[in-house]
Amino acid sequence: MRLILVRHGRTASNVDFLLDTAEPGADLDEGGLAQAAALVERLSHHEIEAVFTSTLVRTQQTARPVAAARGLELEVLPGLREISAGDDELSADATRYITTLIAWGKGDPDARIPGGENAHEFFARFDDAIGRIAAAGREVVMVVSHGAALRVWSMARVAGFAEALGRAHLDNTGVIVVDGSPEDGWQLAELIGVRHFEDPATGEVVELTAERIDPVE
Repeated sequence: MRLILVRHGRTASNVDFLLDTAEPGADLDEGGLAQAAALVERLSHHEIEAVFTSTLVRTQQTARPVAAARGLELEVLPGLREISAGDDELSADATRYITTLIAWGKGDPDARIPGGENAHEFFARFDDAIGRIAAAGREVVMVVSHGAALRVWSMARVAGFAEALGRAHLDNTGVIVVDGSPEDGWQLAELIGVRHFEDPATGEVVELTAERIDPVE
């Protein structure tokens, strides 16, 4: 099957660099609504049979134009929600959040922000959501989720994603297209809508840090 994984459109929390991970979350702003509308044309070559979102309103607002164009109802899965910021919810300081995600990638799945979740808990519920989507029997599915959740899951579960993303960041309404299944694994088919950060002094691409990454997912 094919999963078209989409990060939600822009919100005011994105603009203000706030960690906004809890329900219901911020609405799309004017720019985010335009990004959502643009997905209809951008994804027009895919024969999308179903549209899934998280419980946060920004994913549902992002998905509605595509769903309406295809005559589809949104299907909401709580497991697709963003990685929790715990006690740092709505903070403008993403240091502990980014440090936790980096720790997961370096082999410490027990790391967590106080009040948040660890890697075991995140992967259990996100994998379960993807498993439910696959079990529904559709061949091409759009899944609207969140930046950190999509990046972390794809790094661990999608062959070729880490190499394709490199040091870039999945922008609002960025798209990760993958083929496969939960049993056989997932392979990257296409990556659209990434942003590179450059050092203003040298023009060189730099690593994402808590200061440079958009913490709102």
